[in-house]
Amino acid sequence: MTGRLCIILLVLLVLAGCRTSQQGSTETFTIATLKGPSAMGMIRMIDSLSHIENPGLRIDILNEPMQVRKMMINGTADFAILPTTMAVIMYNKGLEYQLLAIPVWGTFYVFGSDTSIVRWADLKGKRVHVMARGMTPDVLFRYLLLQNGINPEKDITLDYSFPTHIDLANAVAAGQAELGVVAEPFASVVMQKNKQVKPIFDLNDEWTRHQGNPLAITAFVAKKKLIQEQPQLVEQVISAYAASTLWVNLQPDSAAVLIAQHQILPNVAVARAAIPRANLRFVSAHGISQQVGDYLNVFYQLNPEIIGGKIPDEAFYY
Repeated sequence: MTGRLCIILLVLLVLAGCRTSQQGSTETFTIATLKGPSAMGMIRMIDSLSHIENPGLRIDILNEPMQVRKMMINGTADFAILPTTMAVIMYNKGLEYQLLAIPVWGTFYVFGSDTSIVRWADLKGKRVHVMARGMTPDVLFRYLLLQNGINPEKDITLDYSFPTHIDLANAVAAGQAELGVVAEPFASVVMQKNKQVKPIFDLNDEWTRHQGNPLAITAFVAKKKLIQEQPQLVEQVISAYAASTLWVNLQPDSAAVLIAQHQILPNVAVARAAIPRANLRFVSAHGISQQVGDYLNVFYQLNPEIIGGKIPDEAFYY
């Protein structure tokens, strides 16, 4: 049996197990995910659920992290995938969710059409567009500027004219922003629209070079009550998501077809280009609390409020 078939069967068996564990109950559990790398990594899972009648599990694919946050606050998300910094804010505010895993490890790049930039020092005097002052892309880029000897307040102009990932990606594609900090999969969409736009710096590699660990950028969390009352279900979902992520990395051509089919990305070509740059790697929270803590500490040192005022304690980790 091929490795590909083994993984597909594993996902189907695990999801069938989710259904079996819910027999006798009309309750359906909900995973809130994001249209982007999070949904890309779980696409085999999303597709498999669409072929199972009454699986007892549904996946809501949302456009913005604030929509996931709303579902966590009102309790409709049993599982949620969102930026790690936002997950920590929710935890520090008293929402009882625990970190199950880190499924995405950095998706940010400096993209643009300015061919004069080949090293960090070349950014001095330039205007770089970043979405959302004080949010993850902004803080991450500021940190890396400082690590490379560039004062973000004096040596460079940071422009926040385009407030969302989509707005900024469209501006870079249209030539309205010569340089921008763009996340996958938007970067691949930009490059398909404008052949002059290229990746200039891989911020994920830069972070790893300075920190020694990759960017623990996305969190997969679950309600603490669900973990306590439905431990088998939680383990089944973890296994299905992990198997799906592995399948996407091993079978990117097939995965790209499903990603486009389920309208996560506009077409197969963009999906295929985005997969290798999306850094999809499902790592269970057990054993990486120090690594995640180091990531969060950088944000805490720059602005404690970005993570809700404090580093989370060990109870945050499943």
